[in-house]
Amino acid sequence: MQVVNMAQKAYVEHYIQGDPDLAKLPVLSAAAPFKVGGRKNDPASFVEVEKGQLTFRNAADLYLYPNTLVVMKVSGKEVKEWLECSAGQFNQIDPASSKPQSLINWDGFRTYNFDVIDGVNYQIDVTQPARYDGECQMIHPQAERIKHLTFNGKPVDPQATFLVATNNYRAYGGKFAGTGESHIAFASPDENRSVLAAWIGAQSKKEGAIHPAADNNWRLAPIHSNTPLDIRFETSPGDKAAAFIKEKAQYPMRQVATDDIGFAIYQLDLSK
Repeated sequence: MQVVNMAQKAYVEHYIQGDPDLAKLPVLSAAAPFKVGGRKNDPASFVEVEKGQLTFRNAADLYLYPNTLVVMKVSGKEVKEWLECSAGQFNQIDPASSKPQSLINWDGFRTYNFDVIDGVNYQIDVTQPARYDGECQMIHPQAERIKHLTFNGKPVDPQATFLVATNNYRAYGGKFAGTGESHIAFASPDENRSVLAAWIGAQSKKEGAIHPAADNNWRLAPIHSNTPLDIRFETSPGDKAAAFIKEKAQYPMRQVATDDIGFAIYQLDLSK
């Protein structure tokens, strides 16, 4: 998602140069994971890009669908509500329970709706109930999972205006706050994966290689509890996934089991 967001953001920033209406607006980018274990039925279905020369096939693996890039004009309030719907990806965690609790809401939320919006920073408080269901219909109006939403180090102004790069499926679907035809700033004829491939090519030519790394603009909010928590999530059982988690994980994690389907089950420490 990080690479997709970097490519989309760069594309839009270049596209709006000189535009009297759009050039001064801050650009954000939204991307979701497409290949993350199917619908909790395929532990081999994860993106894996081997070290070495990248190809268009790699870009297509990172971005499975032939969507085209579309840019939305949204308010700060709509950015927050967009993220509130995305936060439905997670189950609510009971901070008073020591029983195993599954973090990922596999049954009620599709991973391709879990948009990460890059360009802002935020935390997701999973002790709160989800504000929206998997179809972005409000179910808990008083709940707020998105905390500490900032832009350039300052709280996001609900009245501020942002551009958000996304895809035509998300843009025209109208499911998320800030989407729908009335919010479209411009629609590009270019496919998102072509934008990604072009960005990879340009960066490789400029730098000799690309070294993608998550900027960690979002995280799960720390959970402070007097009860020892057992929070779990499922992922690829492969050695490469295990090595990546050991080196790059944002939170202390350890594998505790493998489920009947073959997914590795990890326990997360969200106390910090």
